[in-house]
Amino acid sequence: MKVASKLIFLLNEPEGFAATIFNALHVNPNSSLRRLDESFELSLERYGIKEKKACGDLAHFVDDNGNYQVSVLLLQNYEPPSLVCAINEVLAHISYETSTLPTLLAPFVVESSKLKGDKTSVASGSKVSLYGLQIGPETNITQAVAARIEKPPASLQIHYEPLACFLQLVRVLKLPTLILIGQRSTSHSDKSSEGKLELLHEIGELLAIDTRLCFLRDKIMWKPTETSKDAQEPWRALYG
Repeated sequence: MKVASKLIFLLNEPEGFAATIFNALHVNPNSSLRRLDESFELSLERYGIKEKKACGDLAHFVDDNGNYQVSVLLLQNYEPPSLVCAINEVLAHISYETSTLPTLLAPFVVESSKLKGDKTSVASGSKVSLYGLQIGPETNITQAVAARIEKPPASLQIHYEPLACFLQLVRVLKLPTLILIGQRSTSHSDKSSEGKLELLHEIGELLAIDTRLCFLRDKIMWKPTETSKDAQEPWRALYG
């Protein structure tokens, strides 16, 4: 699996934040890069999983010489225990099949109820709660992105399995990584929906600035979806 030295790693989820970011990242009009899209499929048989594969899409931003400058990877959504196997397989291919380890930028949007710990103030000029968690060796790009956002509180506890799995695996593989953790409300109000959209915009534009890409807001097709138990099982609403 060939990727650029700068890799944006997106793990798809039911609400579609990651897929929206993937589709909205494009070539900067002032650059000579071109976008090259492909899909991938990796066997999970070594984990004893024969009925599923680690699948997803890749967007490479390539210069005139055919060199990959930035890659964006969107991994399909998986449930445990396939989740950790799929993430590990993708990270293993990235680690073993490239001459130098790429720097990973990995955004996760997490319900505030799944992040425990002392609260810190929102970064100056920001309307959303967004943290940057540095893992492994620092690189120029992780330093640049981290400088724009707050560090998470030392007491932060993560109770969101996709993020917890990814965090553990990049630590084990010692991949230079910056994880962007955006907190979202569990409310379904209009105000909450506006906050989620603002969070999506800020993450996308932050990734674009430091990778010299362009985040096209007019490409955003995302709309808030109900993810509560009542939304999945409408009959429950009849009983309060």
